[in-house]
Amino acid sequence: MKKFVLIFFIMINLSLYAQKASIKDIYPDLKKKSQIDKSDKTIYNLLTTFYEKNLQADQEEMTPEDIQQIEKLVSDPNTKNLHILMLFLMYQQHISKTAAVGKKPDADFQIETMNILENETKDIFGKIPAIIYIYKAEALESGHRKDESQNTIIQGLKEYPDSIPLKVYSYLNTKDNTIKDDLIKNHSRHWMVQQFEIK
Repeated sequence: MKKFVLIFFIMINLSLYAQKASIKDIYPDLKKKSQIDKSDKTIYNLLTTFYEKNLQADQEEMTPEDIQQIEKLVSDPNTKNLHILMLFLMYQQHISKTAAVGKKPDADFQIETMNILENETKDIFGKIPAIIYIYKAEALESGHRKDESQNTIIQGLKEYPDSIPLKVYSYLNTKDNTIKDDLIKNHSRHWMVQQFEIK
């Protein structure tokens, strides 16, 4: 998708952790060390902010303060539901590192990670953040599972009907002129509409 700020990962040395085993092996340990609190929405709100400022906004709007907040949460062992943030950042790091060297991301890693994040966010927060639908659709597409990707987009749009990235992916899959007209009329300046040259 879009280039993300790599500074997130300067203070987070997740790559060594991630190299030890598959995500299915790593995740239970991350979760075990995390304080799970279904009433604490800090991580949910952070994922929502990340989505709104990186994916939903016309142009990236992340600020140094946003990055500092992420760094603060990651470095504080008392952060509730930290396992979700750590897994999300591992995913981001994988995507960023492979893009930086011109490689394709590992689709199995992407799909496994998004499946876990989808289940965990739904279980803990009662709702799946929009960014998880988007990343899961991308992961499935990367794994050549187009029908599942489209189903994820459809489900995501039911939850987030105003999501521009989900509308873009839906249009690219269906070529639905109603979606295209909406994107051109209401979101022509959005970075994804421009990137995919929807005119």
